[in-house]
Amino acid sequence: MRFTRRGVLIGAGVTGGLIAAWALSPRRFTPPLLAGEGEYAFDAWLKIGKDGVVSVAVPDLEMGQGITTLIPQIVAYELGADWRQIAVEPAPISGAYGNAPLAAQWAPLWIPLAAGLADAPDSLLARRFAEGEAFVVTAAGTALAAHEEAARIAAASARAVLAMAAADRWDVAWEECDAQNGFIVHDQQKLPFAELVAEASTYSPPSPAVARSQPPQERPAEFPAGAPLRAPRLDLPSKVDGTYTFAGDVRLPDMVYAAIRHAPVGDCTLGSFDADRAKGVPGLLRLVENKHWLAAVATDWWAAERALKVALPKFRPANLADSGKIGELLEAALRRGEATRIAEEGDPDAWLSEKFEHVARYAIAPALHGSLETATVTARVEIGRAELWLASQAPQAARQSVADALNVALDTVVIYPMPAGGSFDARLDAQHAVEAALIAREVGKPVQLVWSRWQEHLAGLPRTPARAVLAARTAQDGSLTALKLRIAMPATMREFGARLFGRESRREALEMQDKADPLATEGMVPVYRISHLVVEHVPAAIPLPTGPLRGNSHGIGAFLIETFIDELARRAGREPLSYRIAMLGHEIKLANCLQRAATLAEWSGGGGGSGQGLACYRMTSGGREGRIAVIASARLDEHGIRVDKLTAVADIGRIINVDIARQQIEGGLIFGMGLANGSATAFKDGLPTVGRLGMLGLPLLSDCPEIEVDFIDSDADPFDPGELGAVIAPPAIANALASAGSERLRNLPLTGAGQ
Repeated sequence: MRFTRRGVLIGAGVTGGLIAAWALSPRRFTPPLLAGEGEYAFDAWLKIGKDGVVSVAVPDLEMGQGITTLIPQIVAYELGADWRQIAVEPAPISGAYGNAPLAAQWAPLWIPLAAGLADAPDSLLARRFAEGEAFVVTAAGTALAAHEEAARIAAASARAVLAMAAADRWDVAWEECDAQNGFIVHDQQKLPFAELVAEASTYSPPSPAVARSQPPQERPAEFPAGAPLRAPRLDLPSKVDGTYTFAGDVRLPDMVYAAIRHAPVGDCTLGSFDADRAKGVPGLLRLVENKHWLAAVATDWWAAERALKVALPKFRPANLADSGKIGELLEAALRRGEATRIAEEGDPDAWLSEKFEHVARYAIAPALHGSLETATVTARVEIGRAELWLASQAPQAARQSVADALNVALDTVVIYPMPAGGSFDARLDAQHAVEAALIAREVGKPVQLVWSRWQEHLAGLPRTPARAVLAARTAQDGSLTALKLRIAMPATMREFGARLFGRESRREALEMQDKADPLATEGMVPVYRISHLVVEHVPAAIPLPTGPLRGNSHGIGAFLIETFIDELARRAGREPLSYRIAMLGHEIKLANCLQRAATLAEWSGGGGGSGQGLACYRMTSGGREGRIAVIASARLDEHGIRVDKLTAVADIGRIINVDIARQQIEGGLIFGMGLANGSATAFKDGLPTVGRLGMLGLPLLSDCPEIEVDFIDSDADPFDPGELGAVIAPPAIANALASAGSERLRNLPLTGAGQ
């Protein structure tokens, strides 16, 4: 990692003054960390107590990905702290933690007319935006790209002043001192941080800070599965014993509970309901009406839910979402819609003007997030202040949405960040926060709103449905010569951007669906070298709001490309591994992943009846690259799709915590199994046809296969592995089923659910 002064938080935090973040010009922030009694804050990232405990601030949402261990591990390494004395606390919303790499990646959404000025990973304009707008968003695997450098610099600055304090006592040069296991050491002398911290807080750190020569890193060979860990997850013990506090665990004095019924998807408004019947439910306090929903408030959530059930709210229907209509619109767009060319190579028009040798059509259903914890938020609204306890991937946007809904100033809205029991990008949306705030204002008491699973499916924002066609021309030996990929789907990221940045309603944001959207088609350009290539996106307006989901368009692109390439290989009588390798001469790292995965899985060639299928993928995010290859062993039996084994090899650059990286790949593969087998819904009369978690076809413990994960050792900048497994599992499983003798499946999910 290369250190610069750009985006680095520097030193005055130790004395309680302003801290500065460097970009186009210094921007100053009030120190976001408040030191308690016996604590001293060192910049925006850490505090050290007189008891030696190092508390590390984490601005990202912990939703199972382990970020509340990774950032503290970075700080502990750079500081020289003892891992047993590391604590973590959620960071308040502050521009000091702005996610500049994500702002650059999403530049087309917040500066659409001049995105080229801000879309470079190290863009100063993107950094200014992230700082100025407190753009502290957890998404697209950009947390390490956004925060590792700043956290290291803060820790290095703290280590320096601790060394200065010790050096003055010993009458030596502070540069000759080091920090190890919570002590400052010099030859045979050592002093604990606890003894030095008060004195150290009066020193000024060097500028620029002197970081360790090597960045934090764990080598995969040192940490095979089951090996003792250098830095065990900090959140694991409390999750095991049940003391970990999620949004649903918040309890406030005089708090009441709310359940809700949302209108069907469409232009629906609340009509009639039976308030008299609801009043007969013990514990009900009152009903709260809104144009698009009805809520019940009671002494417990179950009473509120029962009150809504007997109240039987009815909504006036208009423009209802219906899968039949959605399918027709997507098919019409695919056949006749005006396309935007996303990528072009060679002379595809000439090569593809003649008859194609092979054509395949695909259908992608709306995919649901399936998080364990449904949307949950606690709100307390009093005169001059609104407080919310919620899990949010975009907390500043949630604040703004609540302030707009309550018609109050932004600085009167306070969010207390909570971890999420899974999110998969569902908590980028803030509708539940707005609803809770409105209900709390109406009843004059703290309110905890919990969406039922049915409401989560109804009011959540699914990954977009799509229709696609892939067409190819091949050489005499079956090699791919020309490829056309044409996909019809809404401009889902522009729709999302209108909500997040423009603070538009869901209905207003639908107007963006038929616009060109390069972000909606990330992952649609094959990694393979193909002489003649064209990728087209046909934006299509549909009566269904859509949003991001883990892997987002990469999950669609990987499925389309990897299953189609597999078809071409088998059609040509070629072995699928060598067929791919022949087109990866420019991509040695991905070819290496493929070959190692083949060795680990004892790849048999994927011949008929083998039940083995492979897929590979390269993903970019935050200016960094990650690669993965997977070989799946799968079959169809009387219970449906059965996956027996998944073997994955990933190249994700420098790994900070091998165990967490392995967890993320394994979890992503299982999530991808869910996407392959279900996780989808159709819509009829504005309502999802899947209402319960058990109907999503998610893998049970008994369904989980043997999983083997290996990593390529690398010193490249770290890439977040959380989405790689999720996007690559469905095509690998589909290819395995084809090799096992089933018909080629071109729907996602493979079962055809949700179409």
